[in-house]
Amino acid sequence: MENGCDRMSKTKNDSRLDSKLKYEFKRKLEELEKYKGRGTELITLYIPPDKNIADITSQLRSELSQAANIKSKQTRTHVIAGLEAILQRLKFFRKPPKNGMVIISGVIELGGGKEKHITEIIEPPEPVPLYKYHCDSKFYLEPLKEMIKEKKVYGLIVLDRREATIGVLKGKRIESLAYTTSNVPGKHRQGGQSSVRFERLREIAIHEFYKRVGEKANEVLLQIDNLVGILIGGPSPTKEEFYEGEYLHHELQKKVIGLFDVSYTDESGLYEIVEKASDTLQELDIMREKKLMNRFLKEVVRDGLSVYGEDEVRKYLSIGAVETLLLSEGLRYERVKYRCSVCGEIREITLKERSNDSIFCEKDRVQMEEIDRRDVVLELAELAESTGANVEFISTESEEGAMLYNAFGGIAAILRFKR
Repeated sequence: MENGCDRMSKTKNDSRLDSKLKYEFKRKLEELEKYKGRGTELITLYIPPDKNIADITSQLRSELSQAANIKSKQTRTHVIAGLEAILQRLKFFRKPPKNGMVIISGVIELGGGKEKHITEIIEPPEPVPLYKYHCDSKFYLEPLKEMIKEKKVYGLIVLDRREATIGVLKGKRIESLAYTTSNVPGKHRQGGQSSVRFERLREIAIHEFYKRVGEKANEVLLQIDNLVGILIGGPSPTKEEFYEGEYLHHELQKKVIGLFDVSYTDESGLYEIVEKASDTLQELDIMREKKLMNRFLKEVVRDGLSVYGEDEVRKYLSIGAVETLLLSEGLRYERVKYRCSVCGEIREITLKERSNDSIFCEKDRVQMEEIDRRDVVLELAELAESTGANVEFISTESEEGAMLYNAFGGIAAILRFKR
């Protein structure tokens, strides 16, 4: 039986694995999105996990017969080749994988009049939601893109008796959706009004404002499908009055997960409430990233256990000194390996994605041949994992994530030791 430590370690490892797989899947979709065909000849086939392979084969054979009637010779040739390639791949499956699969096939343009036929099988991180055969000049990727969208959404309401702001926290992104101000008079009554009458009018104005805030919150938050909770912030007793007065729709009222003291009730208050709710939201990626980056920045300030930049990080990875590797999901670089055909020298360099610069051997002055090309983020992640280091994928959507990308080149590390 697993003990508590084993389970905790397994959960952390699974989380890192999920992040890595999600990153790989996202990068794959970006790559596929760039591909274009000359006509409606790029085939995308969505196969749900419960679909019968024999039925699919039968339909594709029918499509193959119909493809012979396509007027354009080029389109006819390419569609037939794509269908035949998919049928060949399906022979290796008795049933679809656990989450189903998506098969793409077709001739893509490489530029300069060059083209290439590709056929690939994609096993997505979530079950394929539909069966679909699609031909177009681009691969049909919308259902796959939906899988990488952040599913958790939190509603944010910050208010006092002067103003209120309503927003959402989507994954790592904070968005302001609505802002409103009140007509509540100040505490000092105008001349000629009795204190009792003035207070009564003031209470009515406060009630009407809360009611207006509730209606606006209902309007913008009820239509959000993945809303899992709501945070309410403001000074006391405002936030308590608003919550206890049940000004929100009953479906939203039961999703309130906490009331928090905040100093600001404009858009900056949305950021403040997320900060104040850090314990409540500690499982969210935005808070995990914030803690990791704050720890890294403290080490940078005191010139302690931190390094950044690809060369420095590689140096410390090579001696097993990295405890946590921080990688920006916004990086688009590739690690390319070249070999000299004359002397056999191997050289590895980092280039911008899809760069086709010519590299020459310094000794023999001949152009080196490319023998391998890999995504830098995945290559560094695997290098770190081989040394037992933690790997954290940091998005560019949070303030801290943007700082990692812009100020530190998207590659940084917290160290076990420094030499």
